[in-house]
Amino acid sequence: MDFNKIINENKSHIKSIIRSITGEENEDLEQDVSLKIWKNSQKYEEKGSLKSWISTIVRNTSLDYIKSSYRKTSLNSTSDDYIVTNIQDSKESPENKVINLERRKKIIQAIDKLKPKFKQVIMICEIQGYSYEECAKKLRCPLGTVKSRIYNAKKELSIELQDLL
Repeated sequence: MDFNKIINENKSHIKSIIRSITGEENEDLEQDVSLKIWKNSQKYEEKGSLKSWISTIVRNTSLDYIKSSYRKTSLNSTSDDYIVTNIQDSKESPENKVINLERRKKIIQAIDKLKPKFKQVIMICEIQGYSYEECAKKLRCPLGTVKSRIYNAKKELSIELQDLL
């Protein structure tokens, strides 16, 4: 398995998943993902597609990042050392960051509450960035079924996330 080729071919896919989950460009996460792909490349089994294996690594790494960021922002430390080491140059205010993290957390929880067949198509199409056609091939079901599941999943999400709309 040629590591550089894998990373280069999937770079934009990795970036788009990170951006969709975290809401930001994050080169540190991209590097973490690359490192995890490299470390776990021997564990990859060719049962599924390489792209979905990579997508799973990116998704899990991004979600871990969100969870750790949430914990960091919820700490109530006023230590000067803590403040100095955690100053970030950002366009977004700390309050907005916390609000956005809470919003993402609610969205993730709402997706997790979906029926498995709905969650599956949302993850493949909306999070991993596959087209409906690619999703249908991957799930070995008709395109109409994928579209119907996406519609129903979004309908359930809109009800669950009504307070965010």
